[in-house]
Amino acid sequence: MPNIIYGIKNCDTMKKARSWLDSHGVAYEFHDYKAAGVEKDKLKQWSDKLGWQTLLNRAGTTFKKLPDADKEGLTEKKALALMLAQPSMIKRPVLEIGGKLLVGFKPDIYDKEVGAKARKS
Repeated sequence: MPNIIYGIKNCDTMKKARSWLDSHGVAYEFHDYKAAGVEKDKLKQWSDKLGWQTLLNRAGTTFKKLPDADKEGLTEKKALALMLAQPSMIKRPVLEIGGKLLVGFKPDIYDKEVGAKARKS
């Protein structure tokens, strides 16, 4: 399976994550889920593995601009529907690598989870 990083092209966090992968020689495919969307089944798999709370970007402006009624009483079903309708509500990046799933970018986590794999390649 190829390494795939999901996110939005112009996101600063995405740029940092992609730069980290490039500088560590990690091959990957980039999936822009704002341009290409994200499959419902893929989002559900991520949610099953990590929990929808991990995936939902509550700090972003898209979520903050939602009517209060949409933000209240969130369930997995409601959160997944919001993320499918507006993929910018998905935290970035989501990295699928070597059977692992990482959400967000923290260099120390990438060093631990991805770095060793990159050095072995």
